Amino acid sequence: MVEPSRAAVPREGGAEEQSFDAVYEAQFAFTWRNLRRLGVRDSQLRDATQDVFLVVHRRLGDFEGRGSLRAWLYSIVVRVASQYRRTRLRKELEHSEDPDGVADTTRLGPEDSAGQNEDVRLLMELLDALDEGKREVFVLSDLEGLTAPEVAELLELKLNTVYSRLRAARLELKTALERRREAERSWP
Repeated sequence: MVEPSRAAVPREGGAEEQSFDAVYEAQFAFTWRNLRRLGVRDSQLRDATQDVFLVVHRRLGDFEGRGSLRAWLYSIVVRVASQYRRTRLRKELEHSEDPDGVADTTRLGPEDSAGQNEDVRLLMELLDALDEGKREVFVLSDLEGLTAPEVAELLELKLNTVYSRLRAARLELKTALERRREAERSWP
């Protein structure tokens, strides 16, 4: 097990083992952002992030460096987010609203705040409608800004699969958004 206070130390073959503190500092924002984008509610983000880093702390010594650290971490994030979504679906009432499902608007005026809250709600609703594979590819590519080859490496998919899922996700999101806008226009 890796001690939290250890700095990077050499491993066999010249690779370096990272300390837990270094991984935590470097990857906290990435972890938080992607848990949220993968469907973990704001009210559960702290717990989910802690769960991810508990796994990282427990298993960091086992990380062999065959792939990137970020890819290994992302696989943990996906599993934890999936667990939280399943748990939420079991417990949540069908018509209840999530009080945390709005953006942090402490620095915005009332009109900007309301608009941003609605945009965030809409994005999360549209992302929730995607199947898990398409959602992961879309989040990594279009929201995280990774290239398709990077997404393929992170998710251990074929490059053509990434392109196919990304194209399908974009089309589904565009169609859903158009349907929503059409429904709003026809509203009396």
